[in-house]
Amino acid sequence: GLSQYSSDPRTEWDLSAYSTREQVLEAIRNLRYKGGNTFTGLALTHVLEQNLKPDAGARLEAEKLVILLTDGKSQDDANLAAQTLKNLGIEIFAIGVKNADEAELKQVASEPLELTVYNVLDFPLLSSVVGKLTQVLCTRIKEKSNKEMSDFPVNTGPHLSPTDLKISAVTSKSMNLTWSPPLRPPKKYRVVYYPSKGGTPREVVLDGAVSSLQLSNLTSHTEYLVSVLPVYDTAAGDGLRGVTSTLPLSPPRSLRVSELSHNSIRLSWKAAQGATNYLVLCSAAPDGAED
Repeated sequence: GLSQYSSDPRTEWDLSAYSTREQVLEAIRNLRYKGGNTFTGLALTHVLEQNLKPDAGARLEAEKLVILLTDGKSQDDANLAAQTLKNLGIEIFAIGVKNADEAELKQVASEPLELTVYNVLDFPLLSSVVGKLTQVLCTRIKEKSNKEMSDFPVNTGPHLSPTDLKISAVTSKSMNLTWSPPLRPPKKYRVVYYPSKGGTPREVVLDGAVSSLQLSNLTSHTEYLVSVLPVYDTAAGDGLRGVTSTLPLSPPRSLRVSELSHNSIRLSWKAAQGATNYLVLCSAAPDGAED
């Protein structure tokens, strides 16, 4: 599977899309480069929530490996998102090119760093790391796959997954989340939320006995993506996802002008609900500077 990212991650193809080496290589040849910013944390969250799910071809019993390729320093918190993946047993390999931040690569990657971090000066030099990386990846998969299959739950239905996410009491800066817990209570929940048009993912970790949360300090008039992910000792159940927009801030209304004189004007208006201060700007029309 492959996703490109800038300020908005984009899935190019899922894990289940192709079944032969030739098909994958052909898809890569047809790939269109996506320019833009470098929100690596948002991209890692996208991979977890979109690409590593059963409906995208991820098998619960299979090892999960993520290869991050970046040519710049992240503009959001990549370390927090990476730690979330690693806490779920997902291994991250970090490959930097040109202006990549090596310290950040080492924060994001899984241990041991001598096997999971690669850094080259330019794109043509990536060919020099392919052999070693391929060998390391295959070896890690073989090592991990020798574990007994009984270590992994094989049912992601109601046994492990919460249901019925409800978003209510939405205001300009908060919203309430509730959900129905799975039959087997998880050890904890991870609630991840971020603006749909790009932004730093924020995360709240809850005890597995809790099934509601109020999100606060949100940005007004903004669409948010919300994920509720149950976490067990040896697995992560299928998560719940929702999307909703916070309300716009209430504006003042009914502006009136009175008591005009040669150097003063009185203004009055109906109050904006929740406002603590007002900023009043005036200028000489049509092109005067703001006073």
